[in-house]
Amino acid sequence: MIRVVIADDQRVVREGLTTLIGLIDGVEVVDTAVNGIEAIECAERERPDVVLMDLRMPELDGAEATRRIRAGLAGSQVLVLTTYADDESLFPALEAGARGYLTKDASAEEIEAAIRAVAEGRTHLDPAVQQRLVAAVLDRRPIAGRADVLPDDLTPREAEVLKLIAAGMSNAEIAAALFVSNATVKTHINHIFAKTGVSDRAQAVRYAYERGLT
Repeated sequence: MIRVVIADDQRVVREGLTTLIGLIDGVEVVDTAVNGIEAIECAERERPDVVLMDLRMPELDGAEATRRIRAGLAGSQVLVLTTYADDESLFPALEAGARGYLTKDASAEEIEAAIRAVAEGRTHLDPAVQQRLVAAVLDRRPIAGRADVLPDDLTPREAEVLKLIAAGMSNAEIAAALFVSNATVKTHINHIFAKTGVSDRAQAVRYAYERGLT
């Protein structure tokens, strides 16, 4: 059973989400919170698999609440569900440790898929949010000839691929974003894993964040 805490300061939203999630097989809402402080308290008390987090709340904003939950509860993942998808909302939430990001116009099917993905430790991003993230990553590409400043002898292209892995993209999505073949992406990923010593995508994401490559 996937246990969920809902944090949103709007009663109508909390009640609607509670009803919606109650209809999903294998998922239950164990508590709700009306601000960031309560979200942390609920998470510490219930130790849920997923905290469904709004960002703009009283007492403590969702990004900081996410940061504190992720720092103290390794087993609780955060899925942002918010009205806002601007850079000022998106990037602080992801940097704080959110594994998913949806806007409140997401369908019931999208919310269910996101909850299940995040509960399993995978990333799930709204398509529009993913496009913004990819654009930001590509706008910050390493400068050609500067591979010497990258860790573990990563090339600029390998650093790009690693950033896109950290953005939650599949091999096919990375290939489309970089205009290369799937085989080329697989080769880059094999090189990245060999150079950095990681064994899977989750470790690669952690490596990227720890080395400041995101």
